[in-house]
Amino acid sequence: MATKPADVQGFMVRPGGTPSRRPLHLFWIVDGSGSMRADGRIQELNFAVREAMPELRRAASENPSVDLLVRAVAFATGASWHVPDPTPVEEFAWPDLRAGGVSDLGAALALVATELRVPPMPERALPPVIVLISDGRPTDDWETGLSALAGTPWGARAVRTAVAIGDDADLEILQRFSGRSDLRPLRASTIESLTSQIRWASTVALGIAVAGEAAGVPVPAALPANHTMPDVWGPE
Repeated sequence: MATKPADVQGFMVRPGGTPSRRPLHLFWIVDGSGSMRADGRIQELNFAVREAMPELRRAASENPSVDLLVRAVAFATGASWHVPDPTPVEEFAWPDLRAGGVSDLGAALALVATELRVPPMPERALPPVIVLISDGRPTDDWETGLSALAGTPWGARAVRTAVAIGDDADLEILQRFSGRSDLRPLRASTIESLTSQIRWASTVALGIAVAGEAAGVPVPAALPANHTMPDVWGPE
């Protein structure tokens, strides 16, 4: 009588002993409101996301049983898919985002929530990773959007973390977005620290998701904000 394939570290093993690959979806939710035009923030955000990609690719390559798929939502006056298709991290290219409008975070959260139901999300996926990057306060009903996201099967299990740009971002709202006391918003007050914090938020959240039970995995110490450059996004 044939036996069923064994399960190895949560992955079903195909006949012949090769573990099947499980998808892990990474969503960036990015602030494209008019305030992001100040001090060149939007240009530096575009640069920082691109700079995070090699580290993400490296992290994905160290987990051969995972297919890391990346996409992005931008929010300003309303929200829309900036990168609509789940794209393998090896093929992902970040298109420049332009800034303008208000800050409808709730619309962005509700948009991501539509992708966290089953379907379109597969049942055997790993917990998704959602990284929110913002420099201000929401101008719409963000709590309803967050409830919609957290109310989906995969939204409830997602590893959610946030990066605050400058001193005007609402840290309390970003903390509530994460849903975890140990995943506090990262703060970026310089160009260099923005790159570091986006890289840290994305790769550490990825590691938590791959580890399995998101709520029980300890979080490494966050990188300190880099103050070797002028505090360009702080108070004058």
